[in-house]
Formats: sequence, C-alpha cells, structure tokens
Amino acid sequence: MEGKQKKIAKKTAFYAILVILALIWIVPMFTLTATALKSKQDFYSGLSLFKLPENIAWSNFVNAMTKGRLFTYMKNDLIVTCLKVPLGIFAGALAAFALTRLNIRHRTGIFIFFLIGMMLPMQVALVPINVIFSKLKLLNTYFGLFYVYVGFGISYAILILRGFMRGIPKDIDEAAYIDGCSKWQLFIRIIFPISKPAVATLLITDFLATWNEYLLASVIINDNAKKTVPVGLMTFVGEHGTDYGYLCAGVLISVIPVLIVYLVFQRYFVEGMAGAVKS
Repeated sequence: MEGKQKKIAKKTAFYAILVILALIWIVPMFTLTATALKSKQDFYSGLSLFKLPENIAWSNFVNAMTKGRLFTYMKNDLIVTCLKVPLGIFAGALAAFALTRLNIRHRTGIFIFFLIGMMLPMQVALVPINVIFSKLKLLNTYFGLFYVYVGFGISYAILILRGFMRGIPKDIDEAAYIDGCSKWQLFIRIIFPISKPAVATLLITDFLATWNEYLLASVIINDNAKKTVPVGLMTFVGEHGTDYGYLCAGVLISVIPVLIVYLVFQRYFVEGMAGAVKS
C-alpha cells in the first residue's frame, strides 16, 4: 500500500511540474497574442495584459505587413535562410562523411579544429567582418550575410551529423563498395538518406537560428530594403513609438515560417538528436 502511495505521489509531482512548465511557456505566448489584438486606446485605458480587448484590432496585422514592410523583411529572411540552411547542412554532411567514413589522417584533430569555430564568440569578429566586407563590397548584400552565416554555423552541423554517422554500421559501406558504389555514390545514395533524422533536426534548429539572428544582420545589412525580420522588427520601435500591439502583431506573423518548418520536420527531431549524441 505504501509503495502504491509513493507511486501516486511521484506521478502527481511529475504532472504538477509539467503543468508549471506548460504555464511558463503558455503565459508569455498568451500575453503576446492578447497584446497584438489591442489598439493604442486599449493600452491607455489600463486594460490588463491578460485580458482580450472588446474590439479586436485586426488592423495591427494589416499595418505590420504593409506600413511596417514586414512582408519585405520576411522575403529577405527567407532568401538568406533558404540559401544558407540547405547548403550549410550539405557542406557539414560532406565534412562529417569524410571524418567518419574515409580513411584520412588526424580525424580527431580535424574535428576539434572544426569545433573551435563554436567556441569563438561572434562578437569578437564583428569589427574584422565589417572592415573586410567593406573592402570586398559585401556589405548590404545577401551573399555577405549568407557567407558569414555558413561560416559560423558549419561547426554545429558537423557536430550533429558526425555523431549520427558514427552510429551507421560500416558493413553498409563494404556492401556498397562490393556493388560498385563510388565514395560519392555512397554518400549521396546511402549515408546521406540514412542520416535523414539528423538532417531534419538541423533543418529545424538551423532555420530557427538563422531566421532569428540579429547581431550579424544588423552589422552587415544597413539598407532598409534588405533587412531581415529581427532587424526589421527593431524599426517598429523607432518608427512607431509605443504601439506595442503593432509590434506584437509583427512578431506573431514572423513566427509562422518557423512554425511551418517545425511541424513538417518535428517527427524526426527527437530521433535525430538522440542519434547525434551517440559515441
């Protein structure tokens, strides 16, 4: 009887913790949504953050897309993200394949060298990047932003994909070579497709990180017509004062692409992370 009570107490505590964690996540999202639906008059009337207004201000969303130029910012961000994420993952997969399947010397040392890129704070590179990109005329260009994103993101891609590929049995390689596969065919037709869970994991995390990156984008892109979403949203504060409903509406709209990517690839997410940390 005592053991049963202990099990019930543990389960109750577990669910209580889950409820608390859910509230920690839900409450900010609810206040963000409620704020996006309020007009300026609702803020001046002292309406609580946790209350919905009587008259929903749908115009906040329309103005964010038109007057706030959010559609342009989202288009710019999609161009950079849709270039950087697939190419960055493919480059990381090639490096991970070489480190796990090819007979190259000093593989561990090369892997550590790649990992050093994750240890370098991007803040220390801002001034050199600005100076070099200015001389190369890469400021205010999509390529300049894409190039630096790939450089800072490839270490993480290699870390995840190398861990996953190390878990793939080497017998598959031998069977493929016997059937006449070249190393390139082994990578394209066998190893890369098998690594789909890790690739899906990277698609979600890398898309989210690239879409929401602010610091590098604010340094490299100054042209308002080429700004990405995080940098563009900051103009809402300067240009439109304290209209928080307008700002929050823009934030909610900007979340949609990330949510779509997550819903498409989320079924592979846990499997990919689990496989990536093996060995």
